[in-house]
Amino acid sequence: MSMPAVSYADSRLLSWQRVCDYVELTKPKIAALELVTVAVAAVVASSGTLDPWRLFHALLGTALVAAGASAWNQLLERETDALMERTADRPLPAGRLSVREVLGFGSAASLAGVLYLALLVNPLTSALGAATWVLYVCIYTPLKSRSHANTMVGAVAGAMPILMGWAAVGRSLDLGAATLFLIVFLWQFPHFMAIAWIYRRQYAEAGLQMLPVVDPSGLRAGGQAVLAALALLPVSLLPSMVSFAGSVYFAWALLLGAAQLACAAMFLFRLSDGSARMLLRASLVYLPSLLTWLMLGPLSSLG
Repeated sequence: MSMPAVSYADSRLLSWQRVCDYVELTKPKIAALELVTVAVAAVVASSGTLDPWRLFHALLGTALVAAGASAWNQLLERETDALMERTADRPLPAGRLSVREVLGFGSAASLAGVLYLALLVNPLTSALGAATWVLYVCIYTPLKSRSHANTMVGAVAGAMPILMGWAAVGRSLDLGAATLFLIVFLWQFPHFMAIAWIYRRQYAEAGLQMLPVVDPSGLRAGGQAVLAALALLPVSLLPSMVSFAGSVYFAWALLLGAAQLACAAMFLFRLSDGSARMLLRASLVYLPSLLTWLMLGPLSSLG
C-alpha cells in the first residue's frame, strides 16, 4: 500500500474517532431514554390527536438540550472522571477532545435546543428544557461532590422530559403530567442506588458523595431503593384512574412493580454486587415495559 493511501486511511480513522467522541459527549443511552419519555408523554397527552411534526420538533429540540447538558456535565467533571475506571476513557479525561472543543459543542447544542423548542414547539417546552439544563448542569453536577442529595436533584432533572413532552402538544401540566413525572422520578432511586452500590469504590476514590459512599454499610441505599419501589407501586397504578390507561395496564403495572420491589428488598437484605445488578436489570426492564403499555392505548386511537 502506498504512503498516500495509508495517510488517507489514517485520516478517515481519526475523523471517525472524533465523530464517536462527540457522540459519546451526548451520553447517548441517557439521551435515548429521555427522548422515549418525551415521546410517551406527548402520545399520552395528545389523546389520539398527535401531530407527528410537533413531536419531531420536540424530540429534536430535546435531543439538542440533552446533548449540550451532557457535554457540560463532562466538562465540569473531567477531573473526577479521570479518577474512575468507568469514566476515565471519556473524550475529555482521555485527551481526545480539548476543553475548548467540548465547551463550544456543549454551549452551541444547548442554545440551539432551547431556541429550537421556543420557535418550533412552544415557549413552555423551551422553558422546561432550560430549567432541566440548569438543574442538571448547575445544581446536580456540582452537588455530586458535596452531598448525597445530588440523587434527588438528578431524579427531578431526569423526570423533567416528561413535562416537556406533555407541554409540547399544548396540554397544561395537570394531574396526568404529574402522575407520569412521579413515575419516572421514583423509578430513578432503585436504578441509581443499584449503580451507586456497584461503583461505590470508584465513587469514593473520586470524592463523589453517593449514598453508598456516605454510608458504606449500604443500608441507607437499600432502604431508599425499597421505599421508592414501594411508593412507585400505587403511583404507577394512577394512570388507570385518570382515564389514560385501562385494566390491562393496571395488571401489568402491578406485576412489574411487585417484581421490582422484590428485587429492591433482596438488595436491602442481601447487600452485594449480585443483588445490586439484579435490581439494576429489573429497573431497566421496568420503565420501558411500563411506558410501552402506557402508549398502547393512545397509539391504537391514532391507528
